[in-house]
Parts: sequence; C-alpha cells; structure tokens
Amino acid sequence: MNGKLVTLIGGGGFLGRYVAQELLAAGARVRIAQRDPREALFLKPQGGLGQTQFAAVDVTKPDSVARAVQGSDAVVNLVGILSGDFDAVQARGARHVAEAAKATGVGALVHISALGADAESPSSYGRTKGEGEAAVLAAFPGAIILRPSLMFGREDQFVNRFAGMVASAPIVPVLRAGVKLQPLYVVDAAQAVVRALSDPAGFAGKVFELGGPDIITMGGLIRWISGAIGRDPTIIELPDFAGAAIASFGFLPLAPITRDQWRMLQRDNVVAQGDKGLAAFGIDPTPLAAVAPGWLVRYRRQGRFGVRAAAA
Repeated sequence: MNGKLVTLIGGGGFLGRYVAQELLAAGARVRIAQRDPREALFLKPQGGLGQTQFAAVDVTKPDSVARAVQGSDAVVNLVGILSGDFDAVQARGARHVAEAAKATGVGALVHISALGADAESPSSYGRTKGEGEAAVLAAFPGAIILRPSLMFGREDQFVNRFAGMVASAPIVPVLRAGVKLQPLYVVDAAQAVVRALSDPAGFAGKVFELGGPDIITMGGLIRWISGAIGRDPTIIELPDFAGAAIASFGFLPLAPITRDQWRMLQRDNVVAQGDKGLAAFGIDPTPLAAVAPGWLVRYRRQGRFGVRAAAA
C-alpha cells in the first residue's frame, strides 16, 4: 500500500478512522471524503506531512462521488445509516460509488456492507444493504464485499451505550434477550479492509462475513457488561410483545431502538456456517473480554479504582 492513494468514503466514521490509521501506518496516502470533511480533521496528525487529504462528498449525488474518487488507486465505501433514506444512501449511493470507481479506473474497491444484508430482509436497513451489494457487484464486478457484525471499540455506540444504561439505571430492560450476536473488534475489521486492498485480485468479487470469536445472546452481553463495570442492576428480559410495543415509539426514553432495528433483531446476527470470515485475511479475532475492560472502566462507580465484579 506504500504510496498508493486510497479514498475512504465516510472515512471519519467509527470504522473509517481505524481503517485510515491502518492505511497511514502502511504508508498509503489517504483521502477522507465525507459530507463535512471538517469533522474528520482529527485524523490529520495520524499521518505524515501531505499524507492525508480531505474532500467533501455526498453519495446521493453522482457528480460529487466522481470528484471525490478521481485519481484514487483504491476506494473504500464505509457509508451507512441507521435512520433516514436507506434507499438513497445504502442502495443507490453504493451504486454511485461503484460506478464512479469503475469510470475513473480505480484499481480496487472494498464495499462495507453488514452482517444480515439481504435484499429480502424485512428491515429497510438489511434490505438496502443487500441491494447495495448487488448494485456494487453489477457496476464493479471485482469489488470486495465485507459484512462486519456489530462492532465494538473505544468510541463505539454499541457496548458503550449498554454500559451507560447499566451504570445509570437500577433496572435494565432487555429486548430480544435470546437473539445471538457475534461482536467484532473494530481494529480487526480495519485490518481486514487493508489486507483486502493489498490483494484485490485474490479477493475480487467475493463476499466475506466478519464476526468475533464469541457468540453471545443479547441478555448475556448485558450481564457481561454489568460484571465488567462492577454493577448489579435488575435485568428484565422483556417478552416480544412488549419489545414490539416499545420499538413502535421510535427513539424515546422507553424506546431504545427503532421499528427497523427491531425487525433486524428478529434474526441472529452471526457469521454463516462455513464462511472463512477473518481467517480469510489471516486475522485472529479479538475477544470482547480482551480489550473492552480497558475503556469500560469509566463506567465503574470509582472509575479505574473500582472493583470489577465477577461476570454472571
């Protein structure tokens, strides 16, 4: 990757910042392209002088995407949303990126999809992720599709969100407590992106599902977090009829998920049996317990000086 220009569409996001760091460490030049590039300026000190560029892009506007990828050796599309116009961003927007990459002669394209992507999914998120994959491969047949599971890391909105709930409330309701998850460490995901870019011919046109080493239920995850931060709330596993009613209200204090996310939770979020996953990139997945306690310490009653309770 040394000296190559890699454009990260949505590069200032959670996964994008880690991909940028891995690429900069490998000697690549990185162009961070997103709606407001100023929000990604924190990445500039990560590279050497002139190693990091910034550009404005709107994936719903083809001309904007074409300008952003011009001159790139490789492109990574990291754009995804949890609410809003899913079709415009995750389906048509993905197609715009692939078409621009093909038209400008980009050598490699990595498209970040999501575990659960399926054009027949009952959720708009999962459906448009699936449609986006098909559109990308139609426009750029050699594209590499990565489907990461729910990702955890120091700045995540996944483990941290639940830790905040556990730390602040004596009672924690859990929706879909029995659904299975396979959380993925964001650094492992970023390394998979870089290794895919390093061998685009070897991985061309393939789809990889990426998950961590542990499969855990939603209820089990909440209990693990409680133990990791030394808290002992009353955990109530809500029946599905109650969860559906709560989700129907959207983002309200008593509704931690949207209707669309509720639909996604009707299926386990785990890597398909037989998929090589991270092993295809020579990566040994990182367990949640190996890294998360290092930043979850701030949710303990006495911070780093608090005593960690035994996990349930």
